[in-house]
Amino acid sequence: MRILRHILVLTLLLAAVAPVYSQLITPTNKPDQDRDLQRLGIQYYQNREYEKCLNIFRELYEKDPTHTNYTYALYSMMELREYRDAEKLTKKQGKNNQGQLRYRVDLGYVYIRSAETEKAERVFEGVIKNLPANLHEIKQIASAFYLRGQPEYAILTYQQGKLLMKGEYSFQIELASMYERNGNYREMVETFLDHLEEVPEARENVQNRLQTAMGRDIEDNLPDILRESLLIRYQENPEAVYLNELLLWLSVQQKDFSFAFTQARSLDRRFREDGYRVLDVAELALMNSDYDAALESYEYILSKGKDSPLYLNGLIGFLETRYRQIANDIMIENEAMLELESAYLEAIDEFGVQQQTMQLLRDLAHIQAFHLNKETKAIENLTLAIAIPGPESIARARCKIELADIYLFQGEVWEATLLYSQVDKAFKNEPIGHQAKLKNAWLTYYIGEFEWAKAQLDVLKAATSKLIANDALELSLHIADNIEADSSYAGLRYYANAELLLYQNKYEEAYATLDSIMLLSAWHPLFDEVLFSKAEIRIRQGEFTQADSLYHELLTEYPEDILADDALYRRAILQEEVFEDKEKAMELYQQLLRQYPGSIYTIDARRRFRILRGDEV
Repeated sequence: MRILRHILVLTLLLAAVAPVYSQLITPTNKPDQDRDLQRLGIQYYQNREYEKCLNIFRELYEKDPTHTNYTYALYSMMELREYRDAEKLTKKQGKNNQGQLRYRVDLGYVYIRSAETEKAERVFEGVIKNLPANLHEIKQIASAFYLRGQPEYAILTYQQGKLLMKGEYSFQIELASMYERNGNYREMVETFLDHLEEVPEARENVQNRLQTAMGRDIEDNLPDILRESLLIRYQENPEAVYLNELLLWLSVQQKDFSFAFTQARSLDRRFREDGYRVLDVAELALMNSDYDAALESYEYILSKGKDSPLYLNGLIGFLETRYRQIANDIMIENEAMLELESAYLEAIDEFGVQQQTMQLLRDLAHIQAFHLNKETKAIENLTLAIAIPGPESIARARCKIELADIYLFQGEVWEATLLYSQVDKAFKNEPIGHQAKLKNAWLTYYIGEFEWAKAQLDVLKAATSKLIANDALELSLHIADNIEADSSYAGLRYYANAELLLYQNKYEEAYATLDSIMLLSAWHPLFDEVLFSKAEIRIRQGEFTQADSLYHELLTEYPEDILADDALYRRAILQEEVFEDKEKAMELYQQLLRQYPGSIYTIDARRRFRILRGDEV
């Protein structure tokens, strides 16, 4: 490992002098013999044949003391532990290149390698003391220190350089990067913020650097350090716009959309904007299922009045968020859906049927068909939306997909597949086309055409949309696994039919079909999925005690199955929100965190557990 590290250091050192190196590798004024010797020597070094390498480069150095010949000779000596020869070589090179302090850094490095620490420190301190007031030289020496494993001296070089440059250049970006490499995130953050205080227009550059640093922060301490520093500085200087913008950016990174809204609103008011920053936060919050923050953000946009250019965007987003909030509640109330339908009708009445209100018509149709048993009215609204004059658009394609969904809901398979295929063909290489193809694959799966469904899904596994590709892969594996385990397809046919019945809200028929799978044999790979689906049916029917029992059975019988963490999470939600058993919910959240640490539910489970425990979140 030590040898590999030194090879890496040498590579970096040579990269720093690429122009010189390239001249040496392809010289125009040297004999071919010397050039061939250089190449052979480099090959020896790469093969760790250091003695052979040293013999070549020692001879070449005596003839031509270039930086490359010197570097290979020096590092070969150190690998062979010929430290006294290495010491003489660095001193000679320094004498031949008066004023180039990087060779003094090499001398100190030789002393480090030979365990002569005090000598090394004296040499390094001398380098710092004799730094020239030259930007290029200061950067070169700091880089030399860093490449030789001396980040503390690299930092001292930049700090001394800042004093020498007398305000012409502060080295703050370089210093911050060095602090990061040294693992000192607090100093890195403070240095970046000092830089922004002097050069606020560098915010995007600093943001990008912070983003990179966060990606390398394995322990994830940097976001909290940055937030703390930003808040302290913001309290001291609330007029600093760059602090507002950084707080907004950071809160979005941390998915703290409520705080992001506060910052976006502050900037919007300060610059008397039209709310576009707040709209961005609202859309991100909705995408991440933070409905409270999304509603708060959309409400702010609506508060600007109907003359605001973003008012309709805000209204559409507000109603969509409200729908998702209601639909994702474990106890969906019909009255809430009726109120939402009225709100949609009022909005459409106010803004009319036009291109900009297509989404309102589509969302309204979804509520009417899937929640209020008003399929006929839903189809009328979608037909109206699709007929709006204008070019073929993604908005129109989404309406066609929604109409196909409703036809499938009604059992009109042919009408549904026709519309899915239309969108797939019209938008073949776009995400909306892939979505239509995926829905068509589901349709063919529902009706038992498994081979055809799998063929479509295998095409979609290469889709540009990661979400669609993952969904396609999941269904494809589901089909493949169960075809392999049951060549008769009997269990999979029952299960696919049950899923279609569940999609159509035919709960008792779906439940009975799932029961049929349990009678096929003593064991089937679908048994765990059957239990999960039966629990989901009972949830929709409001039979929460039965649902809890089914989840518990799944966890008892199939604790290692892929659905186990889903079942445990849903049990915990039931205990918390339906049965209001705080202690049991906490116990189940803890169990999830302990037994399934890689689950997608761990973040929310931890948050809910802390709230139930009374922590400030």
